[in-house]
Amino acid sequence: MDLSTEFDDILEAPAREISDEQIARFEGYVAEMFATFGMDLNTASTKDTPRRFVRALYDITSGYDGDPKLIKVFDTECRGGPDCRLSQVVEGPIRFYSLCEHHALPFFGHAYIGYIAHENIIGLSKLTRLVRVVARRFTVQERIGQEIVDALEHLLKPHGAAVYIEAHHLCMEMRGVRETSPLTRTTYWRGEYDSNPSLRAEFFTACGLQR
Repeated sequence: MDLSTEFDDILEAPAREISDEQIARFEGYVAEMFATFGMDLNTASTKDTPRRFVRALYDITSGYDGDPKLIKVFDTECRGGPDCRLSQVVEGPIRFYSLCEHHALPFFGHAYIGYIAHENIIGLSKLTRLVRVVARRFTVQERIGQEIVDALEHLLKPHGAAVYIEAHHLCMEMRGVRETSPLTRTTYWRGEYDSNPSLRAEFFTACGLQR
């Protein structure tokens, strides 16, 4: 896998170009679908709903536009050598919202990120940006975590990276089995986190989570 190409697409993607003609056409499709499903589009509150829906969906999927600010990293105090490391950097909970690529229904929750720096660090606000750029699109929870840890490895070359995500999936709560408030949890480990259970426990403790 060419990580440079993959993360250029994620972090520095060109802005989407959608014409007014396309937007108008999409609004027509949505209006037809909503009306067929039972919505009365002839009221004051619903006549512009197809337009609002299309524009909201475009905004919700802004992750496809990338975020070039994520490219900026900073040097640490240390320079080279396998023992040049800092303590864990842990950030979270980071709130996110996403759309399931299976049903196009929302899922939302919190992400916790940890890494052990080598020669580079990233601004704390960039961790929030990273979560949002990979989450604000059609995707699945498993891929969000994988892309976050892979992006950290690509950008920082850390000694280790960790991600814990917990989320509610409306495709389970609003349809199908109609579960009551299920919470899906996923974890992702790279480098020293993958081989060191005590380091993973320290990460969960720093997140305020009991594992």
